[in-house]
Amino acid sequence: MDVLSLPAGRLAGRELVSAEKVATYVVGAAVWAPSVHNTQSWWFTADGPQISLHADAGRQLMVADPGGREMMISCGAALFTARLALRSLGYIPEACVLPDPGQPLLVARVSWQRRAAPTEFERRLFDQVLRRRTHRGGFDPLPLAPGLLAALREGAAGDGARLRIVTGEGDRAVLAAAVETAERALRLDSAYVRELASWVSPPGSTRRDGVPHTAYPARPERTCPHFPSRGFANGRGWGLPRFSLAGVWSAGVVCLLTTTGDRPVDWVNAGQALQRVLLTSAVCGVAAALHSQPLELAWLRASIRTRLGDGSYPQLLLRLGPVIQTAVSVRRPPASVLFPSGGAHLGSSHG
Repeated sequence: MDVLSLPAGRLAGRELVSAEKVATYVVGAAVWAPSVHNTQSWWFTADGPQISLHADAGRQLMVADPGGREMMISCGAALFTARLALRSLGYIPEACVLPDPGQPLLVARVSWQRRAAPTEFERRLFDQVLRRRTHRGGFDPLPLAPGLLAALREGAAGDGARLRIVTGEGDRAVLAAAVETAERALRLDSAYVRELASWVSPPGSTRRDGVPHTAYPARPERTCPHFPSRGFANGRGWGLPRFSLAGVWSAGVVCLLTTTGDRPVDWVNAGQALQRVLLTSAVCGVAAALHSQPLELAWLRASIRTRLGDGSYPQLLLRLGPVIQTAVSVRRPPASVLFPSGGAHLGSSHG
C-alpha cells in the first residue's frame, strides 16, 4: 500500500489509527523533502505518538559540507514536511528542535496528541509534497502570481528565517557571478568532484537516493544573468531534453534565504522555511532552482554576507519562476529510515 494512502478523512472521525501507522505515513511524506544532492541525510525513530528525527552523519557531504550546515538544512526541510503531514491527518504537531545538547544529531522530536482539522491552505501545501521537484535550469519569462512573494516572505519569517528578494540588477549580477565563480573553483577540487560523482546515478540505475539522470537537463541552460547549475552529467550526455528551442532563459526571481544567527538551530529553521517556500511556490505553479555552491566556500559566503549589509547569514540562494516540471526524483522507502525507539541504527551508506 502507498505509504501516503492512509485515509485522512477517517482520521477526522472517531476511528482510531495506530501510532505506528501514523509514524509510517508521516515519515513517508518527510522523505520527500529536498536535500543537497538528494542525500536524504536523515533517519527516524518512533515511540508511540512521537517520532524523533536524526541527522545521518554517514550521508553528510564531508567535502562540500564539512560543518554539516547543509545537512541540518535538509533535516529542517524534512521536519517541516513531517509537521505538515500530521496536520493533513488532523493532528496538531508539537515539535522540539535540538532537544538534547548531548545528542547534536538529534534534530527534533515531534509528538501528536491534540486534534484540529487542517486548513484548506495546509491541505494544498501537503498536496505538493510528492509533486514538488527541484528545478535545474532557466525559467519562462512570465510573472509570478500577485502576492506570492509577500506570502513567501511572511511564511519564512514565521519559521525563523528571512527571504530576501534581490531586485537590483547589480546585486543579481553579483550573485550570478558568485555562483559561476564557485562552480569553477569547486570543479578544480578533485575531492569535491569525486564526492559529487558518487551521488550521481547513470541511466538505468535502481538507486533510491542521489541525483538521477531524470532530474536535470541534458544540456546546460543559460540564464540572464547566468546562474550555472552543477554539472551532474559531467559531459556524459545524461539528463532530460528541453522541449523548447529558447537559447537564453530567464533567471527568474532571485532570492536569498538568511538567518540572524548561524548555529545548528538556525540551520534547521532555514530548512523549515525553505520547504514552506518551496511548497507555497508549487501551489502557485512556481518552481525553484537552488544554489548552494557559493555558500560552500567560506570566503564567498563571507563576501555575500558583507554585501547584505545587515549582518545576517546567507543559508541558500534560490531562483523562482514558472516552468513545466519534467524532472523525476527518487526517495528511499520509509522502512529503510524508520526504526523503533531504542533500536540499533548503524548508519547508512549510499550507492
